[in-house]
Amino acid sequence: MQKLLRSQRSFHDVAGFLPVYGKLRDCKNPLYCRLSSDMQPTVRKALWNLSQNTAGLYVRFRTNSTSVGTRWTVKYNNQFNHITATAVKGLDLYCLQDGKWQFVNSAIPTGKENHVTIVKNMLPQEREFMLYLPLYDGIDKLEIGIDPGAEIVASELNSPDRENPIVMYGTSILQGASASRPGMAATNIIGRRFDREVVNLGFSANAFLDKEIAELMSEVEASAYVLDFVPNASVSQIKELTIPFYRILRKKHRTTPIIFVEDPQFPSAVYNRVLADEIREKNEALQLVYKELQKEKEKNI
Repeated sequence: MQKLLRSQRSFHDVAGFLPVYGKLRDCKNPLYCRLSSDMQPTVRKALWNLSQNTAGLYVRFRTNSTSVGTRWTVKYNNQFNHITATAVKGLDLYCLQDGKWQFVNSAIPTGKENHVTIVKNMLPQEREFMLYLPLYDGIDKLEIGIDPGAEIVASELNSPDRENPIVMYGTSILQGASASRPGMAATNIIGRRFDREVVNLGFSANAFLDKEIAELMSEVEASAYVLDFVPNASVSQIKELTIPFYRILRKKHRTTPIIFVEDPQFPSAVYNRVLADEIREKNEALQLVYKELQKEKEKNI
């Protein structure tokens, strides 16, 4: 019966009619990527490869279908021992209900090519949906399936609000490790809570204050810039590169809040004294940078 329902569903390629949100540039080359193709020659290879992970990206659509399914092909078919497969390469569907984004269900992956009925048996009425993309893999192809004869169109609502997004730069923690599913990544939670688009520039193990990323961030008038690089950056990088990175943002955006995030206190640091010393030294280095900016009368930091 399930196979029959799937064969009767009408599938629509997202690349043909839906925008992909959560990017600083509204580019279609490549579509499922956090950086645009013109940046590939200028950024480190590791950054470019991680930008293919679709963390924080999502599509929105409106349909009157009684069911929603999806077919998607992931780029790498990644697997990790500390993150669920659903978070790594699955999808999360949300529906706008009474002005709030309500979780519907996850599309749980089975491999590189996937075919899932996310929800069925709904009343035939128009609804607004948001589909979050994988946190630690990329997308080669994505299709949305609906009932034959039902309609699916791009959303006309501006929710989450795309004007002045929150732009966040950081580490694997920011990218989404180790959320249980895409919708539970911190950046996606913040986006729903504030009804504001959040741009996820988390690059696992690679938040080294690359100036190319600061220049990209500075292209957008944000509600706030959040800088969460300390877990990856060394003490010397924090001391030498934080202020130049900050200056790139501040040159174009004189009053936008810029938020620095310290290294978290990992539980193992209670016992691992080397790790505890490293965290303390990094946070002290960031505090020195912060105090230096305060002495220069910098505002909104």
